[in-house]
Amino acid sequence: MATAAQQASARIPSGEELIERARAMIPALKARAAQATAQRRIPDETIAEMQAAGFFRILQPKRWGGYEMHPNIFFEVQKLLAEGCMSTGWVYGVVGGHPYELALFHNQAQQEVWGENDATLVSSSYQPVGKVERTEGGFYLSGQWGFSSGSEHCEWVLLGAMIPPAKEGDAPDMRTFLVPRSDYQIKDTWHVFGLQGTGSQDIVVDRAFVPEHRTHKASDGFLCTNPGQVENDAPMYRLPWAQVFVRLVSSAALGGAKAATKSAIEIMKTRISTNTGKASKADPLLQNAIARAWAEIDEMEAVLARNFNAMIAHAEAGEPIPMEERTLFRFQSGSVVRRCAALVDGLLPLLGGRAVYMSSPVIQPWLDLHAARAHVANDPNNFGPDVVNALLGEPPSFMFL
Repeated sequence: MATAAQQASARIPSGEELIERARAMIPALKARAAQATAQRRIPDETIAEMQAAGFFRILQPKRWGGYEMHPNIFFEVQKLLAEGCMSTGWVYGVVGGHPYELALFHNQAQQEVWGENDATLVSSSYQPVGKVERTEGGFYLSGQWGFSSGSEHCEWVLLGAMIPPAKEGDAPDMRTFLVPRSDYQIKDTWHVFGLQGTGSQDIVVDRAFVPEHRTHKASDGFLCTNPGQVENDAPMYRLPWAQVFVRLVSSAALGGAKAATKSAIEIMKTRISTNTGKASKADPLLQNAIARAWAEIDEMEAVLARNFNAMIAHAEAGEPIPMEERTLFRFQSGSVVRRCAALVDGLLPLLGGRAVYMSSPVIQPWLDLHAARAHVANDPNNFGPDVVNALLGEPPSFMFL
């Protein structure tokens, strides 16, 4: 008779199976994309289908019913979902990535979120804008945070805040606070030109008590000294949290850019200019723009996959990731969205009047890519100096590496 562990293992799909499930969802996501945009949130049936497919379990610890898989499988799924609908890929990246960070929290926090329902979802806003008051056993947290993607589908939220130093002259302590749905309100503020379907609403907290065990120190994420690593001791949980996070908010752009490029190809096949009578498929400028987009998307995907393979190899060997690699990997991730947006920018002027209608399949990915540029983790200018500092042997400027 099979052991309980063997039975549990038998229920875990392969990475290839999960990737094919995501690929099979693309037509349905394309069909629902307009609904997501109009309603400014991901349709409930899409969340339910992603739950049923097991996508939210890819980075979740096995002891909580997760699959504990290589992050590259997660990102392949994310890119495919984003090819169908970039808002869906974005929400999946953020919400689906939070099981990884929750695995770094104290075990008691994990128990509170997943103890009764291991399919519980968590949203976030890491802006360090909260007001924190120290009290016995924890903190009081107040404030209003923006950009909490997928929040209407979640029962908990992760919120950033700086804890004032206990002693004068000490550095403030940056942490993430884990807060249940009963302790916050969702404020409808998400009226934007792109990524409308992400439902990235504001979160409002009025002096909620957060116990110490429901906080995660940025320094622990940087040093890989997280309390959750005691129980969740797989090598993947020894990666710097920021290295995972920056990919969660950049990888959807690769799917969006691929969708826009494929749409440009479809337009090119049949478009003939009414002014010149020339066929777009014979336009060398358009051909080269498409070739450049296809090649650069492929290059970015290859580099990012290589980076996570390298980091996992270091973790499996029980060795730290060299700072030169950490700074370079973060810069490369931070460059993805702007590069993808620029590639699609290069396509639109060459597609003529077909591309200016809101019904054009190129327009929504183009808008989504430009909205995604606004995220702080998608601005490579924030990360370039640390690449040079590492090459010079200097310490990084801050711990988001």
